[in-house]
Amino acid sequence: MKDEMSSKEDEIVQRIAGKVREEREKKHWSLSDLAERSGVSRAMIHKIERAESSPTATILARLSAAFDMSMSQFLAETDTRSGTRIKLAEQPTWTDPETGYLRRQVSSWQLPVDIVSIELPAQCSVTIPTVSYPARRQLIWVSEGELTFTEGERTTVLSVGDCLELGEPTECTFHNATETLCRYTVVVVKPA
Repeated sequence: MKDEMSSKEDEIVQRIAGKVREEREKKHWSLSDLAERSGVSRAMIHKIERAESSPTATILARLSAAFDMSMSQFLAETDTRSGTRIKLAEQPTWTDPETGYLRRQVSSWQLPVDIVSIELPAQCSVTIPTVSYPARRQLIWVSEGELTFTEGERTTVLSVGDCLELGEPTECTFHNATETLCRYTVVVVKPA
C-alpha cells in the first residue's frame, strides 16, 4: 500500500511538472518571466518542472494565479479524465509536502461549479495568497472537525455543518487548531 501511495504521489508530481512547463511554454515565458509573474523563485520553478520538488500549497497557488487559473483548475487540468462518474479512487488528489494538507478534486473541471474536498491535519495551517481568488465566489462547508478561517482581518471558527461564503479576494489562512483531522469542502462558482 505504501508503494502504491508513493507511486500516486510521484505521478501527481510528474503531472504538475508537465502542466507548469506546458502553461509556461504556451505563453512563451522563460523561467525568469514566470518567476517574476508568480513571485516564486526561478530555481524553485526549475525544480518543479523537472519533478525534483513538489510545490507547497502557497507556491502552487502563486503559479496557478500567474497562469490566470485557480489552484483547483490547475490541478484538475493535470488530470485528463472526464465523464459523469468519477470514482473516489479516480478523483485527482494532491498533498502539500510541507503540511500534509490534502486536496481532492471532486468535480470535473468542465462544470460551472468547482468542488474540492480538503483534509487539514491536526495543528496545521495553510495560507493561500490573494492572487488565487480573483473574480471567484467561494463557499466553505465543514464536514468534520473544526476550522479556524482567517480572511484578511476577519477570523471565523467553523464547526461541523457550518458554512461560510467568502468575501472580496484577500489572503486566507485555513487553520486546524485541534488535535484531530478537519475535513471541509470548498465550492467555487466560476466566472461566466
